[in-house]
Amino acid sequence: MTSDYKRPMPVIRLFGLPTDINSSHERGAAAGPAAIRAALWSNRGNMASELGPEIGADIGVTDDGDLPLTEDTANDDAMIRRHIAYVREDGEIPIALGGDHAVTFPLVEAAATCHGPVTILHIDAHPDLYDDFAGNPRSHASPFARICEAGHAKRLVQVGIRTLNHHCREQAARFGVEILPMADFSPDRVPVLGGPLYISIDLDGLDPSAAPGVAHPEPGGLTVRELLAVLHKQTAPIIGADIVELNPARDIGGVTAIVGAKLVRELAALIDRNGPYRP
Repeated sequence: MTSDYKRPMPVIRLFGLPTDINSSHERGAAAGPAAIRAALWSNRGNMASELGPEIGADIGVTDDGDLPLTEDTANDDAMIRRHIAYVREDGEIPIALGGDHAVTFPLVEAAATCHGPVTILHIDAHPDLYDDFAGNPRSHASPFARICEAGHAKRLVQVGIRTLNHHCREQAARFGVEILPMADFSPDRVPVLGGPLYISIDLDGLDPSAAPGVAHPEPGGLTVRELLAVLHKQTAPIIGADIVELNPARDIGGVTAIVGAKLVRELAALIDRNGPYRP
């Protein structure tokens, strides 16, 4: 006997966080969401993912546009948390487009409020564990220190790191962060993580040859293929993701924005394949 049951099409809620008020070196990441969105919906490509499902045909994506952030960090954090609560009430999965990496703190905070402490897969050239960078504890160099000290991460695995200074090394030891540096890197070394899983991708985790449009390029990074291999091996239910730190003013031919758009498609397909989180 055959069944006519089909799993409901997952709905992804895409939204932009156009802020770079907490950037430490130069501003410009606030323009990132619009650039990724333009590349995603461009007729230059299509909506297929490498996992098979297509946005629109197999995966519903609702684009909420950009949140009207104000450059007041406390108010913006509250606005982000409210939006995540709204998305989750509808049973949808958020993918946020930054913006600088400081936005990951309220995103994870909101996820942990709903699900309890989450497992985090963090892709980056930098560990973003500063206790206080240049007098700003909410710097884009500090979100994972804030996340860890608040108890929002039950496990934090960082991939692509190649700028680990003494302070951040001490912070990683303090918080029990698992760092997989780029030296001798292979996707096989990345563990398959449990859920609920949150994925945060700083585009400077990629090598500058693949993603030049970032404020803090660091040679010796991940290739796009390596990053996709890391993502595709994850099997846990994903309860949220972000793609951050695109600076279009530094991009070359829109290459980094195109990579960001591809990552939206691949994350959406991964969310579809891995299924909903059921505690």
